[in-house]
Parts: sequence; structure tokens; C-alpha cells
Amino acid sequence: MKDIYNVLGTMSGTSLDGLDLALCRFELVDGRWDYRVLDAQSFPYDPLLRSKLADAITLPAADYALLNVESGRVMAAMINTFLDAQPTKPDFIASHGHTVFHQPSLGLTTQIGSGAVIAAQTGLMTVCDFRSSDLALGGQGAPLVPVGDELLFGNYDACLNLGGISNISFRTDGRRVAYDISPCNMALNYSANLLGLEYDKDGDIARSGTIDPHLLERLNQLDYYQLEGAKSLGKEWFEAVFKPCLDADLPVADLLRTLTEHIALQIAKSSAGRAGETMLTTGGGARNLFLVERLRAVGTKTIIIPDPQTIDFKEAIIFAFLGVLRVRGEANCLCAVTGAERDNCGGAIYL
Repeated sequence: MKDIYNVLGTMSGTSLDGLDLALCRFELVDGRWDYRVLDAQSFPYDPLLRSKLADAITLPAADYALLNVESGRVMAAMINTFLDAQPTKPDFIASHGHTVFHQPSLGLTTQIGSGAVIAAQTGLMTVCDFRSSDLALGGQGAPLVPVGDELLFGNYDACLNLGGISNISFRTDGRRVAYDISPCNMALNYSANLLGLEYDKDGDIARSGTIDPHLLERLNQLDYYQLEGAKSLGKEWFEAVFKPCLDADLPVADLLRTLTEHIALQIAKSSAGRAGETMLTTGGGARNLFLVERLRAVGTKTIIIPDPQTIDFKEAIIFAFLGVLRVRGEANCLCAVTGAERDNCGGAIYL
């Protein structure tokens, strides 16, 4: 079995920014994995595809199936453009796809961006559909990055991702534990969109607003935050439970300020009383200066913001690594994290 792999990892997050690509080299040295990012780049979605992906949850079955093929073609084209400029070609692609449905209680999760199309149009083996095996075993199918947190970023006490949804992983009682905390950029961007903006740059609009105590209390009392153990969030929960709580008459600056405080408080709650001090913080929210300020103000952990490449591409790096584990037939999904019957090795392979 090989000890060195060159892999292209891809990630399309719930914030719909576009497709993140990270070409990585992984090497197994004395039983430990080292990694190096050879190059990384983000490809934004055009407005039409972005709109289709945002509405995919409402599509009829045939239109949904067509979007799976169409988005696979778009992803393959982006991959080919990226790889044409690379002196090093990957052994294979590890593609997360774009999550549309995620309802673990029904055993349902779907990530579109056809792996078969990507393999056919790039000429490279493609690993995809990383979550389905875990759901079949009774797990949440999420979060998946904790395996990478453990094996690639284990020198930090905890790893926090501020993506469309915030999630955290850490070691406790000798095992890696992780779960989704709360909506993050999904909620902040939704609010910024009300002003015709894609996002609130640096959190400046939120900084200018005032906390609405009634909304803050309403959000903090949502049932999800009272759950213990393995748990995960999807867009369905945001649309059905979280968004209806938001007061349409509230000034957007106050809405953003309240949401920022809510996110910071839930993250602080998730890490309170846990051993360890350092919290590696990545994802688009790590560039939100005001959100990071509030995290430091209300929490007790040392928030570490890494280099820009790690901020933006950590998930793509980890999905490349999950592909390595899949090809090696090793566990890339932890039951301690997802609540599945056992650790498992997820991912469909297209040649």
C-alpha cells in the first residue's frame, strides 16, 4: 500500500460561495500523516447555478436529477481549469459535492455534483458520497471533518469551523467528539442578503447594530441547543425552525448584531468547561472580524486564526484526506462523532 498520495479535494459549502479546490500531498511517516498543500483555489458559481443550488431543495425529482448532472459538469470544468495549470497531477479526486437534503432521522442525505460525471470528464478516479454509509449505520453522517482534525490538526485542543453551519471537534475521554453547533454564515448571509449584499464584510453592519434581547432569548431557547450527543444541522432545519424566528420588522443591522451574539454564545457554551485552551478557528466566519471579537469576549478558549490558506481550504484539505482513507479501506467516519453503530469507511468510487 502506498505511503504518499497526491489528491485533489473539493468542497462546496452551504454558504454557496463556490467550489473550493485543494491539491494536497499526504505522506505517512512513522505512523503519522503529514500533509502539504501544493495549490488551492476557489471558483465562484455563476449567479444562475447559485440560484439553482439554493432552490434545489424545492425541485421536482427530474429537475433535481438534471441539476446533479449539470453541477457535476460545472465542477468537472472547474477542476480541469485548475489542474491544467498544475505541474503535479493528482492520483484521484475526493469530491464532497453540494449538500441539498440532510435529514438523518429519515436516513437521508444527498450531495449533488455527480461523481460519475466528474470522473468521466476529468479522466480521474473520483471518490464521492462520503456520508451515506454512516446514515445507513444509524449515524448523523456529519460532521465528517473530525477524522482530519484528529490526524492532521491534533496539536490543537479543539477545531472550530465557521462555515454555513458552525461545528466543533475535540478530544474527551480518549476519543474525538464533534457536532454541529448552530447556523453561522447561513444566517448571517441570509440577513445581509436583505440589504442586497452577499455578506456583511468584517461584520461591520452587525457591529453598528443593537442586540434585540427578545430575539436573542428566542433563538437561544430552540430545542436543538438542548440536545446532547451526536447531532447535526441542515438547511431544512434552518428554513423550518430558525428562519421563522427572525423578526421581519427588525432593522437588519440589529438582526445581524443579535445573530452574531447568538452564534458566539452558542459556541462559547459548546466549549465551556472542557479541557484544553487552544481552538483552531477556520471557515469563512474566521474572516468576520466582529464575530471573532465576540467569540473572544464571551468564550474562555484561545481562538487561533491560522494562515489564510488554512482558513479558506481546511475542509477541502480534509476531504482530500478522507479520500485517502477511503482508498486505503480505513475508517474515515467516527461513530463517536456521528452516533453510528460503528466506525465506517464511506465513499463511492467512480473510475
